[in-house]
Amino acid sequence: MKNRTKILSIAALGLLLACSQNPFTGQKTLALVSNSEILPSAFQQYNQFLSENKVITGTAEARKVETIGTKIKVAAERWLNANGQAGYLNDYRWEYKLVDDKAVNAWCMPGGKIVVYTGILPVTKDDAGLATVMGHEVSHALANHGQQRMSAGLLQQLGGAGVAVATGGKSAETQQMAMTAYGAATEIGGMLPFSRKHETEADRIGLILMAIAGYDPEQSVVFWQRMSAASNGQKPPEFMSTHPSDATRIANLKALIPEAKAEAAKFGVTFK
Repeated sequence: MKNRTKILSIAALGLLLACSQNPFTGQKTLALVSNSEILPSAFQQYNQFLSENKVITGTAEARKVETIGTKIKVAAERWLNANGQAGYLNDYRWEYKLVDDKAVNAWCMPGGKIVVYTGILPVTKDDAGLATVMGHEVSHALANHGQQRMSAGLLQQLGGAGVAVATGGKSAETQQMAMTAYGAATEIGGMLPFSRKHETEADRIGLILMAIAGYDPEQSVVFWQRMSAASNGQKPPEFMSTHPSDATRIANLKALIPEAKAEAAKFGVTFK
């Protein structure tokens, strides 16, 4: 009991002390691992990935990825400067690379390291579609979602240690059942909803940034309708997924479009 109390006390103290407020969400978020630790590792992993994959350069598509990525970055800088957060991106090292891969995917590592796979280009189709994707991926980095996932993972491990201590005097079978139940409960009831929340946050921030960059946020809905059609319904139920369902995502985007247009209008960008 004494050990269990100690573990819970450490967890509570960590939650109280290791939080930071994100300017894009306005919320306090878990920060058990600092960006000074995360970013150098992310940059190294990114460079290793590029060295092991075929990076496309000099083509119209590669230039489009670079151009749109730069516009999204400038939009983020403009928004931050206007909201009193001029130094927020000082540690970011922006890169935008097109990689030859059939996967319908794109991603952004902490610190602004972006990869777009060629497999997603037939679905993005146009500049606004690609801006939807890149705005979303950049927003994961801007909202420090990687840092939050690592922090949540540490708390999950700490909770598992607490379960192990609490059931230490029980039979091996009871201990295994307790750990299995804990794992399932924290995954379905904690980690997966946490991830879906991040996706929704990235959609919102990305929508605002693409609008400030001059891309019509209405086109984000069109892109996700194409993505939904391309998946042919081959996705897990929402409660078992790291991502919202396409229907949920599209509904959320439609509701967020007025906010994105209003934010863009503050910077003199309007849409018909």
